[in-house]
Amino acid sequence: MTRTWAEFLEVLSSRIGLPLLVLVLLLASILVGVLHYTYPRWIPARFPRLRRRRKSAKKPEKPVAPEPVELTEADLAGDELPDVPAAVFLTLADRLAAEGRYAEAVRERLRAIVRGLVERRAVEVLPGMTVTEVARAAAVVAPGVEPPLRGATGIFSDIWYGQLPATAEHDTLMRQYAAEVDA
Repeated sequence: MTRTWAEFLEVLSSRIGLPLLVLVLLLASILVGVLHYTYPRWIPARFPRLRRRRKSAKKPEKPVAPEPVELTEADLAGDELPDVPAAVFLTLADRLAAEGRYAEAVRERLRAIVRGLVERRAVEVLPGMTVTEVARAAAVVAPGVEPPLRGATGIFSDIWYGQLPATAEHDTLMRQYAAEVDA
């Protein structure tokens, strides 16, 4: 094998020349390196379309103002934070507090606080996060909201997980905490 290799190199160097051979090998290695580096880009994601679709000349539509959202308790019954403005949660919380349903009012006020933080981009709520995790994440970005958020999450946890009966005082405290977080 060594003798065959040596003879091959001798024939190659006599025909092409060593400097040109080194240059060709260098260019080939650069080409292989570039192809390896850009590997995903040069493989088509799908087959190209054989026909092109005509673009229809559509008239630009005027933007329509969103209609006010009116949600019921059934719409907000899940564990996930619905994608509605904080004002909707506050309106529902006020209605629930007026009916004497303070536990649900506390829950909706906490949702309003969290939605306000999401709207201000102080925290990003991921599915499955607890209220304590949301409070910690918000405290990292905005340290001033940590004390009222801890108080609000404490009231929420005591009522919903600790089975503490909710009162009007809890709703008043949640209003104060919401005002402190918004300030």
